[in-house]
Amino acid sequence: MGVLVFNYHPASTSCLNFKKPPSPIFLCQVRIVSSTNRSRSFRRSLKMSQSVSPQNLVKQQELVIPNKYGERLVGVLHDAESSEIVVLCHGFRSTKDDPSMVNLAVALQNEGISAFRFDFAGNGESEGSFQYGNYWREADDLRAVVQYFCGANHAVGAILGHSKGGSVVLLYASKYNDIRTFVNVSGRYDLKGGIEDRLGKDYMEKIMQDGFIDVKNKTGDVEYRVTEESLMDRLNTNMHDACLQIDMECSVLTIHGSSDKIIPLQDAHEFDKIIPNHKLHVVEGANHGYTNHQAELVSVVLDFVKASLKQDHPDLSEIKLKNECRINCVVTNMYALCDTSE
Repeated sequence: MGVLVFNYHPASTSCLNFKKPPSPIFLCQVRIVSSTNRSRSFRRSLKMSQSVSPQNLVKQQELVIPNKYGERLVGVLHDAESSEIVVLCHGFRSTKDDPSMVNLAVALQNEGISAFRFDFAGNGESEGSFQYGNYWREADDLRAVVQYFCGANHAVGAILGHSKGGSVVLLYASKYNDIRTFVNVSGRYDLKGGIEDRLGKDYMEKIMQDGFIDVKNKTGDVEYRVTEESLMDRLNTNMHDACLQIDMECSVLTIHGSSDKIIPLQDAHEFDKIIPNHKLHVVEGANHGYTNHQAELVSVVLDFVKASLKQDHPDLSEIKLKNECRINCVVTNMYALCDTSE
């Protein structure tokens, strides 16, 4: 999956370092990709002065953070050398490399805000076994990440989660009172919903009889196993009660696609009813993965996060990278191309 498209090449795999071209002005492109091969690309042309250091622009670093259970959580830090950092949480059976996670991390970094995307335990490159439920346990993983960055002289300014990750970040907000800004992207309010679609209408009878249900793909191969314990973990997780515990000082944005067939739009409206300091943004026509609406998703998230961080830190607009150069996004008819085909 190509995300960053530059006119120069990386010198290493762990941290993307680039040589400065000889010309005094250069252009690079950041491609925001969607989740299918027939994807729509949103390209921004960034015009930067010669004094901007490319090493600072695309600095990425793999980090390993232990959770409270001794499992290693693997993530990627998009380091903009800012004091604030935004943590990004993927969804059900997804990873930190989900197109939305990568696109958001790159966009935040190009706005001078560091971002960290990671794999929950049992997903992607992180240790642990995959479990169907694990909502509160994933909130524990998130807690380990927040504590790590606090110890590394970073202030976690916002946390974003997509799908299951959206529900997890709201559980975190209900339990801890240390972060003030949350973004819930297509999270599920009713955790009893969607189970029949995956497990069948008689899922409770089956799991009580056998103790587990194997979920298979179209070719008959087992993709994952749902145990009775993990199913009950999900059924016993009450998002309504948790959201009532979210502090008034927490600013929450929920983003949801109007054409989401995985989690209905009604779930977003339920969050809007009960979370006290809440905003709702509906992306018209977007599906669950925002396949053809990545540009709007990124734009809405950036506006909300930047406004929230500026409110918490009025001098945020004056924060610069160490080279004291700002990245100016120039979107013109010549350099910004949007292909709106499905």
